[in-house]
Formats: sequence, structure tokens, C-alpha cells
Amino acid sequence: MDPPSSSQTASATASDEWELYNDDGFIYKRKKRPRFLTEPAPLPADPEEEEKRRREWKRKNLLRVREKYKREIKEWEILSNTLKAMQEKALEFQVQQQERRKLRETEEKQRTESSSGSEKKDKDKKENASGSLVDELLLQVEAQDMIIRDVSNLCDIAEAMCNAQEEQLKLSYFDLPIWASPRDLMASLCDE
Repeated sequence: MDPPSSSQTASATASDEWELYNDDGFIYKRKKRPRFLTEPAPLPADPEEEEKRRREWKRKNLLRVREKYKREIKEWEILSNTLKAMQEKALEFQVQQQERRKLRETEEKQRTESSSGSEKKDKDKKENASGSLVDELLLQVEAQDMIIRDVSNLCDIAEAMCNAQEEQLKLSYFDLPIWASPRDLMASLCDE
């Protein structure tokens, strides 16, 4: 005995409220659905009008996509410029550090050459060494603090961009015409 196919219903009459349904070998009872014969969609009266509508739809969607990409490119340019500015700041800071080190080294050499006592030399060297070490460490901490602030700002910008994109995506799904006809729903999903 052959199992009923998915398009056939078994042992159901017109007055029954339930019907047996075969869904790829999984057979179950379900409420009988009214079978409406839908007329095929009427062909457009004017093919030129339909072509004009299709071109307008295509133009509108292409403009929307173009604007979306322009906004995205502008955001990436802002991020890129911010990153370049951070790199330039770091490079300038490194150059300043190197200049300060060279200046300190020349000052230390001059002090050691001009000082005439061995005790005075030892004392000056210790003071200069500890003072320059502290200055150097302070400069490094300042540089690291500046870098951390810049990276934190970049992270905030990226997070804001992601949140905005996520909200836009959510909004596009919340605005779907859920209660419209399935064709309208599919058309709106294809537009996105």
C-alpha cells in the first residue's frame, strides 16, 4: 500500500474539520484549511508603465545603496584620519623624547667636565642619573597615557558606529509589514 503523497489528503471528507497530512513520511492530523482558488496576478495593462515603474524602483534602490556606502566611507575616513593623527602624535612625542635625552646627555657631559672634585663628580652623577631616570620614566608614562586615551577614543568611535549599524538593522526588521500579504513581505525583504 502506497503512503499518501504530500499533496493528497487521506480519509477526509468535505464536512470534516481535520485532515491527515503526509509531510515527507511524517503523517499527522491538522485542521482543514479552506482552499481558495486565487486568480493569477493581472498582467500590467501597459508594459511601458511597468518598465518605467521597474526602472524607478531600481533607481531608488541604487541611490539608497549609494548613500549607505557614502556614509560608511565617510565613517572609515574619520577613523583613518584619527589613526593617522594618533601615529603623528606618537612620532612627535618620540622625537621630543629623543631630543630631551640628547640634551640631558650633553648637560651631563658638560657638568662632569666642568666639575673638579671626584666627590662632587660622583654626587652629581648619582643625582643626574636618578633625576634623568625619573624624567625619562615620567615621559614614558605620559606617552603611554596619551596612547591609551587615543585608543580608547577610537574604541568609543568604533563602538558607536557598531551600535548605530545594529540599531539601523533592528529598525529595518521592526518596520517590516508583517501583517501584509506574503508577497509584500517578501518584496520588502528583498528590497533591504
